[in-house]
Amino acid sequence: MKYVIIGAGVAGIEAAKVIRNQSEASEIVMVSKDTFVHSRCMLHKFISGERDESGLDFTEKDFFEKCKVNWINGVEAKKICPQEKVVVLDNGETIAYDKLLLAGGADSFIPPVGELRKASNVYGLRNLSDAQAIVEEAAHAKEVLVIGSGLVGLDAAYGLVELGKKLTIVEMADRILPVQLDAHAAKEYQNRFEKAGVRFVLGRKASQAICEADGKIHEVILDNGEALACDLIIVAAGVRPALACLEGSGIACDRGVTVDSCMKTSVEDIFAAGDITGRSGIWPNAADQGRVAGRNMCGICSEYTDTYAIKNTINFFGLVTLCVGRILPEEGDIIQVKEDRSQYRRAILKEGKVEGILLQGNIANAGVWQYLIKNRIDVSKIQKDIFDINFADFYSVDAKGRYIWTS
Repeated sequence: MKYVIIGAGVAGIEAAKVIRNQSEASEIVMVSKDTFVHSRCMLHKFISGERDESGLDFTEKDFFEKCKVNWINGVEAKKICPQEKVVVLDNGETIAYDKLLLAGGADSFIPPVGELRKASNVYGLRNLSDAQAIVEEAAHAKEVLVIGSGLVGLDAAYGLVELGKKLTIVEMADRILPVQLDAHAAKEYQNRFEKAGVRFVLGRKASQAICEADGKIHEVILDNGEALACDLIIVAAGVRPALACLEGSGIACDRGVTVDSCMKTSVEDIFAAGDITGRSGIWPNAADQGRVAGRNMCGICSEYTDTYAIKNTINFFGLVTLCVGRILPEEGDIIQVKEDRSQYRRAILKEGKVEGILLQGNIANAGVWQYLIKNRIDVSKIQKDIFDINFADFYSVDAKGRYIWTS
């Protein structure tokens, strides 16, 4: 059996591990345009110079040799041909497969604002190649403009702050990290970035950007007419699943590759996992999807069911935050907040169940909150402060030392 995996991110790596564990003799081929395995979560450390390319690798030493994976790197899949069961590469070569996993991730989205897509000093931050290009450009840049203040935008800014660059961040929402945090938690991070010299322009968006004679944009005009000078622009306006190679393949796509709970696509013997599916793009989810896909590719029935919540861990300037589930309130919600000098906690409850939790400063008992949200546990009968709940409130120990569900 020959397994081909497109993409060397966490989804592809985890799938390869599962396949090799299930089949010692099968051939595994991994194809990626990346020449280094890297964690996207660590790209800001590369930008700041804290880590080099090898320091971003999340696999064990000599992973490809130990797992007996033939990694063909520096090439890109250009076309999938399901009838012939081959993958066509950008160098003209073809690779045959028995089972195929699409795990090519997603690409940065550069909005069609002015000439942002044309300029040579405009970058997204999605892959190591993006970070490498940013570092090269930043060496000659004095003023950096970041468009978007989500995790990617702040990651880029965090790395560049340590290089002493003058930074301005533009965000169309009224606060930073608008998808991940409420206004109170977001303000704590804004204060820390501002103390480090970063300027924020909130509630505004870029409306015009013109390339000058050198092919670069040196000024971006906002929707209120304000002009922001810049030598380097980083756009963190979201991502789009990398679907270019699927054109004409017959593989069903919507916001991403369409998959069922087994990570199967609409085409026989082709699976997909990670950001290319358009599902929750966080690291643990992509890893789980890769493992589920790997098992099903080996004929072992497995389902991906961990779609219960968005989970993010944020850590800038030593302030850690965990958010699980819904952050934005809805009609009928009960919101409970507790704050002291060391931490801020905010829970969203609906019909007696916890639907979202935000912990800032101290993320102890994170496992309890994830359990409550994932399993939709009714906490309305527990007569204690919601923030003091622990596993002991749901289990007791019998005479034989076994845990018994009591709630």
